[in-house]
Amino acid sequence: MTVGVAILDLSGEILSVNSFKEASRADITKHIISFGRTVLVATDVHQTPKMVRKMATALNSKVYSPYRDLAVSAKNEMVDDYIYSNDNHHAIPRSRDIGSDLIPQNAHERDALAAAIQGYKKHQKKLEHIEKRTLNLEMSPELIDEVKIMVINEVPITKAINATLEKLQNPINSSKTDKGTLTSNNGNTKDEPNTADNMTHKMDKKVYKKHNEEIKVFEVVKEGTIRIAELSDNYSDSPDKDASLIISGLKNKLKSQEKQIRNLQNKNRILEDDLQTFHSEISHLESKIERLQYQYSQNILHQKEIINKQSIIRGLQEKYNRQKALNKNLADQLESIKRIRAMELSREASPVKIIESFSKDSIREATGAWNIRKGDVVMLRSSEGGGSQTASLLIRLGVKAVITTDKMSHQARSEFERNMVPLIPLETVDLKMADDFAVILSSDLDRQIKKWEKNQEDKRKKEETNKLLKIMDDYRAKRKRSPHNF
Repeated sequence: MTVGVAILDLSGEILSVNSFKEASRADITKHIISFGRTVLVATDVHQTPKMVRKMATALNSKVYSPYRDLAVSAKNEMVDDYIYSNDNHHAIPRSRDIGSDLIPQNAHERDALAAAIQGYKKHQKKLEHIEKRTLNLEMSPELIDEVKIMVINEVPITKAINATLEKLQNPINSSKTDKGTLTSNNGNTKDEPNTADNMTHKMDKKVYKKHNEEIKVFEVVKEGTIRIAELSDNYSDSPDKDASLIISGLKNKLKSQEKQIRNLQNKNRILEDDLQTFHSEISHLESKIERLQYQYSQNILHQKEIINKQSIIRGLQEKYNRQKALNKNLADQLESIKRIRAMELSREASPVKIIESFSKDSIREATGAWNIRKGDVVMLRSSEGGGSQTASLLIRLGVKAVITTDKMSHQARSEFERNMVPLIPLETVDLKMADDFAVILSSDLDRQIKKWEKNQEDKRKKEETNKLLKIMDDYRAKRKRSPHNF
């Protein structure tokens, strides 16, 4: 990713406009702190990006974001007006030539500069007011910047100026002070006029002992020059000699303190470098953790998506297999029905529709599958379990004949015979199996039906003859028992 960075000082001066491609947060931080202490980090979008917040935390600064996202046209107009305008009310003169290195070269640099400008303009009036109020206070630019920093951090202007002046008037453990007043032992201040050779400086209240006599206050006027402010009245034996001894001792002490200060400053710089290194390492590790967490969450989401899709695929596959099997079954049935129909039309062979068992459910299932109707020939693979009511189902369908493979119950057989539905044993016909149905020659079928019908007729005649003979026998027996003969 490309990152745009623009830097302004507290007077609105553009210090740097740059962009970095695939740079780490540590590199960007190093670039920023090379221009000094960061007071405000600005962005051009309302919702502050997470990386910007982390950058501001690492730099120990506030974050500024606009109340709404800046439009591209607004950013272009803002940058052009800030760079090329000559309005006198701006904090910095616009009439000077700005180097080409400070003019945005791409959209990233333009966006960064627009964010920095808007962040500066948010505080511009207060910063200009601070410069006006401190104009007659003889404060150094560094101290004025300290006041600005406090105000940016939401300290009232008056309170910030007073706090800075108080720090200026009461420095702690400092041998060198800024311009101001001379401080006596009792803490009161008194004015000291300027001279042509040197300026009067404020000084710390210090007390030194020599020969059990007290030398009160002295101050540093110039580098290497010390002037005695006040001596005790009790010490007047040899003032010049004593003064030179004191000055010599103070010079040595001053050099020692300056050396100590330099050592502390060097140590402080080393510690700051270490701190920045640690911040960079922490930022790098945080970025790595975020990246790993993102990858982990993405992997989890990816795995969940894969599992969901696999489940959907399995469901669709099962549904497809069921539909495929159903289609195959229907296709086979259709083909069988077509062949049966062809046989029916040819009249040379008759199809035999097979019923798996002699039960109501099996009969209903076969009826739906084979469209059993009046005049059809059916075969029972098993005749067990069926009774008169089961036989009635086939009788109501109007079947032409029933081919049996085993012994049928007396009740069912009687029901078929009473309704004149032929029962043909399998062993008496030449039945050819064709897939899910059977075929029998029409002539063979008709012969067996006629044979069954003849058997039934003979059986009926025999029963009637037997019935008549029984009646005659009963009549003869009755006459024998009667006392009168005819």
